[in-house]
Amino acid sequence: MDGDRVLTSDDARFDVVGIGNALVDVISHAPDSFIDEHRLVKGAMDLVDTDRAMQLYSALGSAVEMSGGSAANTMCGVASLGGRAAYIGKVTDDDLGLVFGHDLLAVGVQFRPGGNRNEVPTGRCIIVVTPDAERTMNTFLGASSLLHVGDLDDDVIASGRLLYMEGYLFDRDEAKAAFRHAARVAHGAGRMVSLTLSDSFCVDRHRDDFRALVSDEVDLLFGNQAEIVSLYETETFDEAIVELRRHCQLAAITTGADGSVIVTPDDVVDVRAQSVRRVVDTTGAGDLYAAGFMYGIANGAPLAECGRLGSIAASEVISHVGPRPLVELRTLVE
Repeated sequence: MDGDRVLTSDDARFDVVGIGNALVDVISHAPDSFIDEHRLVKGAMDLVDTDRAMQLYSALGSAVEMSGGSAANTMCGVASLGGRAAYIGKVTDDDLGLVFGHDLLAVGVQFRPGGNRNEVPTGRCIIVVTPDAERTMNTFLGASSLLHVGDLDDDVIASGRLLYMEGYLFDRDEAKAAFRHAARVAHGAGRMVSLTLSDSFCVDRHRDDFRALVSDEVDLLFGNQAEIVSLYETETFDEAIVELRRHCQLAAITTGADGSVIVTPDDVVDVRAQSVRRVVDTTGAGDLYAAGFMYGIANGAPLAECGRLGSIAASEVISHVGPRPLVELRTLVE
């Protein structure tokens, strides 16, 4: 790090290479009574089996279906900003898997699908958006959770200025091994390794492994207030910031309507949120913030500017339904 500017090598084919759960999103608006009736934990992400996923899907009214997954949303955001992105995730050669791949390629994200038709079906995430714009997710991981080291493309990983790994994928030992392998490949090529914690419930399940990964392999950590407090088991956010400055080279922490905080061992930079006329759906806000921030890092921007780019990208996605931008983010930045 040179001052407050992050330097990256300029021989990369991609700005960012993402690894995560390849899912198809099913998004529906519903009243709070739907949350109560189906015993959902509002604002959380729960993993469900096939039967539960089908039961919730049939109970929904009208819904929008589109390819999703947290890291995939982020890669689409990078492409929308004008960056070069690639994505590694596992789908099955079924209808939803084909849709997933087509959606990424259509927006300029390189994607190599894995899996065969007779394997576990492509994963999907049922997202219920309540009138307060909060999103409650119930995820059937399907084939996406089966990603292992053999599914990785080392050449692609080594060709990205930044590697971005999605915490949601961290449940299986095979995926943890894949993360470690990918980080070593990226560092071996002189690249930057980033991780998003994804969800405080996810952190609760894997706190020790996350801490070890952050200490050993992660150069840039993404999260929100609840996730960072959970990661370091502190009483307050300020105490968590102190721990971040001790253990992490660089972190970008979103703070809701207040914006974000960029943390280094030497400094804490506050970045205000971009104004939004009306918050419609917070799905994808953190994903798109990460897209803007890493686009800035890949292009050598100062950290405060990286945070501003993240805020611009997040403000666009929360102004409409769905986790991906509806306008080219590069036009908003320009």
